Amino acid sequence: MDLSLTEEQQLIQDTAKRFAETELAPVAEKLDQTKDKSILLENCKKLAELGFMGLNINADHGGTEAGVVAFSLAMTEIARACASTAVTMSVTNMVAEVIQAMGTEEQKNKYLPLICSGEYRAGSFCLTESGAGSDPASMRTQAVKTENGFAISGTKQWITSAEFAGVFVVWAVTDPEAKKGKGITCFLVEADAPGITVGPAEKKMGQHGSATNEVHFENVEVPESAILGKLNDGFRLAVAELAGGRIGIGSLALGVGLAAMDYAIQYTQERKQFGRPISDFQGLQWMIADRCTELEAARLLLMSAADRKERGLPFAKEASMAKVFASEKANQACYSALQMLGGYGYMQEYPLERYARDVRITSIYEGTSEIQRVIIAREIMREHS
Repeated sequence: MDLSLTEEQQLIQDTAKRFAETELAPVAEKLDQTKDKSILLENCKKLAELGFMGLNINADHGGTEAGVVAFSLAMTEIARACASTAVTMSVTNMVAEVIQAMGTEEQKNKYLPLICSGEYRAGSFCLTESGAGSDPASMRTQAVKTENGFAISGTKQWITSAEFAGVFVVWAVTDPEAKKGKGITCFLVEADAPGITVGPAEKKMGQHGSATNEVHFENVEVPESAILGKLNDGFRLAVAELAGGRIGIGSLALGVGLAAMDYAIQYTQERKQFGRPISDFQGLQWMIADRCTELEAARLLLMSAADRKERGLPFAKEASMAKVFASEKANQACYSALQMLGGYGYMQEYPLERYARDVRITSIYEGTSEIQRVIIAREIMREHS
């Protein structure tokens, strides 16, 4: 088995690493503390110029066409510097991928170049509702048939990048009488459509630089041509989107975990106690060995899932395995790294407390750890039936 990267994948990884170190790392702390969205938008613009907002999108539509493995590699490097920028990049790439996979030629020609070029600073998924998080089939947002198409009404919650997205991928119930999950349709809705209200940014524990908003739809009129995929087939599309998104978020978590360990390892080699660098003490050495081993295992799981998706093979189970393992082990890595710094790790002067705040959400969004285990167990049972 050859685990080496192709020349293109290596180039994408190296480019992402250089960009993260030179452009993102110097402003990451300021973005976190000030929540200055102009910093994030400038980051997104530069990412688009590098081709990182459409890494798995065909070149005919403005994409880089580098593949899923390259996307995962780039996500990890970007997240090592700034998780807020990374999540914006992840979601925007997934919006573009869903449009490419399910959109008509007209939809692809219209929206993909705008996303990939950065003219749309971001794309957003409007799936989650206050009563429909892990159970999206319970959504209440409705799209009522009209003479000219549909009128969408309802409220979506915790929508990443909503306040500066150019297009929303919106799920709504189109057949209330259908069996649960069967009467849902997906729509492409331009963010400036009349009737859309984006709420103020949520006050979050971490990833402060990433905007997370409530989005309210009040009789938002869209034509039938706005349907993404097929009528009443939106739930299947949502499940497929979440599987791909889990590779992105798992890669993001890995990047934050690696950044935390890098900082902590360097600190232990410089910090002295009892006349010796604390890296000489076995307790810390074992902590470092365990966390780095776990992060390497997470990387291999992510590469496996990304490779399967890239080759057109079933990957839902592998994506869930990678996401739950990477996110949970990255959380452990950040807390272990913080512990290695002792009291300094708790201070905002050092980046460990930011890493710990930023990484916490990765085991919640794009499907909680508990939901990942349900999916993994279901797929294993199906394989053995």
